[in-house]
Amino acid sequence: MVRGVYISRAGAERLTVKEALQRYLKEVTPTKKPTTQRSEKITAEHLTGFLGKYSMAALSSDLVASYRDHRIAAGKSNNTVRIELALLSNLFTIAIQEWGLGLTHNPVSAIRKPSPGKGRDRRLNQAEEKRLLHAVDQHSNPMLGWIVRIAIETGMRQSEILNLRTAQVDLASRVARLTDTKNNSARTVPLTMGAASAFKAALENPLRPKTSDLIFFGEPGKDGVCRPYQFAKIWAGIKESVQIGDLHFHDLRHEAVSRLVERGLSDQEVASISGHKSMQMLRRYTHLRAEDLVAKLDLLASRGKTADE
Repeated sequence: MVRGVYISRAGAERLTVKEALQRYLKEVTPTKKPTTQRSEKITAEHLTGFLGKYSMAALSSDLVASYRDHRIAAGKSNNTVRIELALLSNLFTIAIQEWGLGLTHNPVSAIRKPSPGKGRDRRLNQAEEKRLLHAVDQHSNPMLGWIVRIAIETGMRQSEILNLRTAQVDLASRVARLTDTKNNSARTVPLTMGAASAFKAALENPLRPKTSDLIFFGEPGKDGVCRPYQFAKIWAGIKESVQIGDLHFHDLRHEAVSRLVERGLSDQEVASISGHKSMQMLRRYTHLRAEDLVAKLDLLASRGKTADE
């Protein structure tokens, strides 16, 4: 199979979904962000396990629907299944439009997709935050504590934090300049005193190899190159140890953005910090605590009484 060469219907009947996914991972996935690459490799494994033996020509809408139902029955979230179906659909689009696969029908387009999830609204309470920060501070690698604090203070995504280079953080101006973001739009994030303190400690880390300008670095690979610090397994263990296993790292972003709203920043100001392009998406992250609203209502009421007096 050569890029741009037409693959006949007979060829499509010989090309299995597993083989097509392998080619996709080799040609298409590497053009995407590292986090997306890792996600697509995992998704491809799930698709291959259920559909890999079928040829591209034989993959019907019924089979795709069976995969959808199988994944939902296995307890996977609607959003996870939607992402998996999106990859399978894009596989067919690429195969037909770029590889010249002798098919005209994308079987994914004909099935019902699970409804989008309502989005997580997990917040940290004070006791949980205290336990979490104490646990990460006790970890042998201090980078974990700095990363968690920066996430809570700034609302930056995990990938944005881990890919930061030393030149991108300006402590004098108290800003972090992000160039590698989820939506490919650069932005400048103002740093709270807490975030600036964590970054200062990270920038002064004496263990950083002279060959790396990553703020949060991992052990050098076989090629001697340091890549971003990965802490997924450590994070899972710490959550269990402090009995908040249902907390996702991304929930720290939700917590940070919610706090920005609660401090009185406008939607536009919050969006400039968080990087949200859509106000609708931003609202998913700004569920205000009822207790805080009660306090604000009481304050407004007291001001009203004072004015009347």
